[in-house]
Amino acid sequence: MQPNPNKLNISAVSDDWRGVALSNFVLSPFTFDGRLFASIEGFIQGIKFPESDARRERAFILSGWDAKNLGGEADLKGVYWNGDCLAYGSAQHHQLIEAAIRTRILQSEGLRQALLSTQGLLLVHETGFPDSPNTSLPTPVFCRIMNEIRQELQQGALS
Repeated sequence: MQPNPNKLNISAVSDDWRGVALSNFVLSPFTFDGRLFASIEGFIQGIKFPESDARRERAFILSGWDAKNLGGEADLKGVYWNGDCLAYGSAQHHQLIEAAIRTRILQSEGLRQALLSTQGLLLVHETGFPDSPNTSLPTPVFCRIMNEIRQELQQGALS
């Protein structure tokens, strides 16, 4: 597959290093709500488990397929954060993931610069597979989040 010079695929399978670096799968430690996470994927998968479940903490220190596969064991009854259970796939669930993604990018000068360097490119998320009906973060939601963060960085609204 030839790279498209007009778009950036934000995915672990991207042919552009920026797309890989900005993907949820990559090992990219960040702190959120006073906790350390290895990756966004680990965060996304870990919150699927109740706070008393040991798999939750294990997911938080994983990245990539290790985190994704562990999350496959969750029952998807909800996502759990700070004592609350949010409906799986709800706007609140997506807002929680968005807050984690924003935090990760804001904590990394390199990621901010990588995202800013994509000005003028269409941001897409193409993995070679359609979204699962049970996905935590649908492609349109993820792309909206990344576009909004990029726009806010370009406008100097985030630092």
